Parts: sequence; C-alpha cells; structure tokens
Amino acid sequence: MDELKCPWATRSELELVYHDEQWGFPLLDDDLLFEMLILETMQAGLSWTTILNKRAGMKLAYDNFDPKIIQEYDDEKINELLNNELVIRNKLKVKSTVSNAKAFLKIVDEYGSFSHFIWSYVDHTPIQTTASTMSEVPNFTPLAEKISKDLKKKGFKFIGPTTVYAFMQSIGMVNDHLTSCPIHEHAKKAATHLK
Repeated sequence: MDELKCPWATRSELELVYHDEQWGFPLLDDDLLFEMLILETMQAGLSWTTILNKRAGMKLAYDNFDPKIIQEYDDEKINELLNNELVIRNKLKVKSTVSNAKAFLKIVDEYGSFSHFIWSYVDHTPIQTTASTMSEVPNFTPLAEKISKDLKKKGFKFIGPTTVYAFMQSIGMVNDHLTSCPIHEHAKKAATHLK
C-alpha cells in the first residue's frame, strides 16, 4: 500500500507517520496551528525531513511553541536559541518567531481565534484537489498569495506564498494527497465533520 502513497512520504518513517496522521487533515487548534506556522517558516530553503527531525527539539527549545511566552523573548533568549543545536539556527528565522507570536496573538484578540481567522479564507471548508502526480501539485496558489499578503500586513515574517501554501496543506485547508494515495479519502472524510 505504501507504494501508492504520496512519493515524498516514503523517504523516512517520520515523514510516513506525519503524512498518514497529520498532513492534509483539518487542524483547528490554535496551539497546533501556531506550531505548524513556526515549523513552516523554519522550513524555507530546507527539506521537510530536516524540520521533522528537529521538531521535538524545537518544541522543547521554544517553550512548547507557546506564543505568549515566545512574544517576550529578548536578545539573551535569541542568542541562546542561536547556540542550540536542537533548532534551526538562522538569526532571521529565530527573530521572526517573536514577531510572528505577537502578530498571531493580535489576530486571536481581534478574531477570537487564529483558527477562525485562517479558516475563513476557505469558508471553513477544506479545498479537495484531484492531482494524480506530484507535478500537478502547485508550489502556491492565488489564494496563498492573498493570505501571504494579508499576514505580512499583520506583521508576520518569513511568510511568502510558498510557505503559506505549505501551511495550508499541513493544516488540511487543502487536501493535496494524490488521488491514488489511500490517505486522500481519509483526509476528505475528516473534512466533512468540520461544519
């Protein structure tokens, strides 16, 4: 059955578990949405394998990805992170987690939850795609470009259209499992319980 799955999922056990249990499934919890947002911004220019390998270490280093704690990070904490082998040690990316935590919390204050805000872009209904090969899956879409622009206006960093589209895929706003992949239907069924 694994040979029918999305090809990227078969590179490692971590990716297979992530693909089978998380990617493309609707995610509504604000804490997990913030975690995925940070992980996707950290991925820019790197492989998802690298991010998954560092996910547990980053969760530890970044105070369980709690935006309320991260928004208070000072230069000392940033330097500590830049010297921590468990995390992605890119100064701009590390600093962006602080501005992204602040922007995230402002959205929570304004809209009641980040989940409500982000899912409103698709009317709280995941987009079901019908790609049969990886070459048919886009790097980004016009909607991802719009969300990227909106998030940048709200103070987010490292949040270009490609990162936003990867985020949309990871939280199930888009079900980009190939139609041949057995998980495609599982993710589709999970989406029917949203409304």
